[in-house]
Amino acid sequence: MARTQAADYEQRRAAIVEQAAELFAEHGFRGASVADLASACNTSKSLIYHYYPSKEDVLYAVMLSHIDQLVGDVDKVMAEDLAARAGLDRLLHLFMTDYVGAASRQKVLLNDLAHLPDDKRRSIVAKQRKLVDAVQRLLIEIDPALAGDPVRARVQTMLLFGMINWTHTWFDAAGPASADMVADMAFALVAPARA
Repeated sequence: MARTQAADYEQRRAAIVEQAAELFAEHGFRGASVADLASACNTSKSLIYHYYPSKEDVLYAVMLSHIDQLVGDVDKVMAEDLAARAGLDRLLHLFMTDYVGAASRQKVLLNDLAHLPDDKRRSIVAKQRKLVDAVQRLLIEIDPALAGDPVRARVQTMLLFGMINWTHTWFDAAGPASADMVADMAFALVAPARA
């Protein structure tokens, strides 16, 4: 007879992911053991392995939980069928809201991708490319001259991501600058209003 899932199975998996994000962000993937994770979750290693077959599977779940939220933002904005300027502005605000709420996950995504097995790494990279390509398309719509200069278009796109991807290293949600202010400033730098 097959074992039935606990009613709170998904909540327990999510709690493990939350603790793992904090632990991996603080100590790095290699610096945190499954025993450390079990301790942080007030559970046993065997229970961690019940929910995730390997430490790499936990890492993948941490990254997936964050990248899927960002991809969801892209899908949401694209479904709204906004003009390019409004779409990019909205997308940057959604991204910053996500980054503020998931600083540890963002740090893990940026620092520990190499620790995933090839198939899982390819899955995350494909989702990252979807984000980059969507933003680049919006930038080209805003400034059609970028269409004739793919190098400049990619550089401008990556500069934008460089500005917002690393906010977890300095941004303080309780500080004087808001996530909306950061999004507005990033938008103004890459898509200045034309006179």
